[in-house]
Amino acid sequence: MKKYLKVKALGYLLAFGAAFAAGIYFTLPVNRVNMRSGLVMLGDLNSDNRWDALDAEKLEELMADPFSAPPLAAYKADVNHDGLLDGEDAALLKALYAGGDPYKVREDFLRAGKAFPYPREFFRYVPESEYIQRPVLALRHKAEEASPLKFLPKARAAAAGGYAGRLRHEIYSEGIRFSLAYAKRKAGLSPEEAGYSRKKIERCEALWAAGDEYELLLELMGLTEDAETLTMAGQPYFVAKVLYFRDHLKALLESPEYKQYQAGKLASDEILRRMQRYAKEDLGIQADLVNLPPPRNFLDLKNYVERARWQYYKSSATRRDFRRFLLFAQYDRRYLRAAAKTTRKLAGAPLENHNLPMVLLFREALAIKKGNKLAAVGLIDEAVRIPFVWVKSIPREKLPTSVALENFLLPGNKEDGSDKSRHWNVFGGLSLYKSPEESLRLALAREVNDFRSEGRTPHAMTEFIRDTMANVNGIYYVISMNPELLKP
Repeated sequence: MKKYLKVKALGYLLAFGAAFAAGIYFTLPVNRVNMRSGLVMLGDLNSDNRWDALDAEKLEELMADPFSAPPLAAYKADVNHDGLLDGEDAALLKALYAGGDPYKVREDFLRAGKAFPYPREFFRYVPESEYIQRPVLALRHKAEEASPLKFLPKARAAAAGGYAGRLRHEIYSEGIRFSLAYAKRKAGLSPEEAGYSRKKIERCEALWAAGDEYELLLELMGLTEDAETLTMAGQPYFVAKVLYFRDHLKALLESPEYKQYQAGKLASDEILRRMQRYAKEDLGIQADLVNLPPPRNFLDLKNYVERARWQYYKSSATRRDFRRFLLFAQYDRRYLRAAAKTTRKLAGAPLENHNLPMVLLFREALAIKKGNKLAAVGLIDEAVRIPFVWVKSIPREKLPTSVALENFLLPGNKEDGSDKSRHWNVFGGLSLYKSPEESLRLALAREVNDFRSEGRTPHAMTEFIRDTMANVNGIYYVISMNPELLKP
């Protein structure tokens, strides 16, 4: 009997325990989401949790230069959530600042037959994982009056809805951004910098006249990046001249002589000698490209020390660094515009679609690594490294994220985008460990060696020249980008 009672009691206890556990499971929250968010008060530009005249002053400052303010400040001013800083945002905010009480301001608007947001619509939860996109300026800005870009008023007037209208909004916004940066830098530009600026401004005017608006937007972005980040002050004169060498290589690819070479009517050594002449005339480099030896000296211990330093900075990237870098590459409007320009495989001899995205990536990496160029190059190298063949045999879902996304960060297709982007970063990075001239010499030796190993074919020659152009771009921008100019 006692045994029976014990079994019965145990049964009741188990049943009670099961019922209790079920009650907990079905009545208490058991799911946990690892998400951290911050509550953002739109329009509160000085972050004092109120709307008043102080915010009105901040709004005037923001509208005067919406590109130097932190992205979150500009985000707070886009109260109608359309991705633009426009007249409606300005009108809503000015009314809110004048009234202070959003309920009363809304009532006043409704009595006048106008729409105004509910007070709660001025509050937004922004997760840590969300990329804060800077809104596009859609208001007339006084900088257009003194801008060297004479088409800006027309671009503003033509901006409207739809894809084409959005493109013109971005053209106007980017044009104002460049104009503001150019006005600050113009007096201190070197003759080389001023000359390049004039050429690019003339190209922008020509693109507007031709109606090539996407290409115009990218050209404006390049101008903006040059004005905001680059300086030749304190740099070796060699760095300024490498762009002349790059432009000569571009002209060579498009020349009648190169077409003769591709048709088998001109020897490859003639093309190599032409490149030698450019290297000597533009840069003072004596390089016998026909007989140049392989690049690596395995007996030089300095190379191993430099490789160890490179690996150190490459491995110093943290998970937080990667998260911020990936968010930028996946969501930044300007980067996505730049990276969207692709060409068919092996088409587009000038290879222009890799440079601007890499400039933007390097600028972001430099900001993440607080101005340390070695660490910025390492972060990019770690994020876009080429997996070995055995790694590529592993299913993508089993790979670490940085490897699985090795092509996602980079623009274009395999030939015209990611491959040349790696050249950009590698030889730009090497110019920090060695001198820019040493880096270019090493690049030439490597590319000549690849040209020979690939059978000295016209295709191999084209890739040799295009790789060299990418290497030159990396050297120029990595050396010339000034971290001090990136500080707000």
